[in-house]
Amino acid sequence: MTATYVRRLFDQHAPAFDTTMRERLDYRGPELLLEAVRAQAGASLRPGAPMRFGSMLDLGCGTGLAGEAFRAQVDWLVGVDLSAAMIRQARAKGLYDRLIDAELGAFLREEGANANQYHLIVAADVFVYVGDLVPIVADVARVLAPGGLFAFSVETHEGSGVRLRETLRYAHAVDHLREALHGAGLMTLKLAPASTRTEKGAPVAGLIAVAKAPA
Repeated sequence: MTATYVRRLFDQHAPAFDTTMRERLDYRGPELLLEAVRAQAGASLRPGAPMRFGSMLDLGCGTGLAGEAFRAQVDWLVGVDLSAAMIRQARAKGLYDRLIDAELGAFLREEGANANQYHLIVAADVFVYVGDLVPIVADVARVLAPGGLFAFSVETHEGSGVRLRETLRYAHAVDHLREALHGAGLMTLKLAPASTRTEKGAPVAGLIAVAKAPA
């Protein structure tokens, strides 16, 4: 799927994006990811201690819905998105310490020169526009801090590999996610069914994944 197609798609929908996602599609990806991250991070915290991350990267941040969910948990919040119109919507919310208009792979490769800098990386419903996840997960692993967490959502199917659905979004099978995470040297902590949105009145089959970089 070309960057030009994705950019135009989201530039067009940016002004009404939040309303469409929340009210028409019952979108809950950021909240499900926050719950999953809290469950994994909480296992290493003292009872009653708050969850806190020094730095977080919001991949495909869009208008900042994931930023809204996670802002209270992080000291430094960075967002990157291909769509300049979506970045403008996110900037207006005043949530991010840094916002970048860039293609995700190119941004991650450039950030790789300063490896191991993010304690948490989140990709909420972003990889539905990426086919093969192996390269981008490898790029993510290079900028994760030791022991850092990587949480993301995908649409899925019961077969193997990657499928392009009639919606022009990709669905990733469990085996493909495991291959991408293992190949990048990340440990899978959670890989569970979850629907982040509805479509035509029915939940869209999906997965929530949380992985960890070596300490």
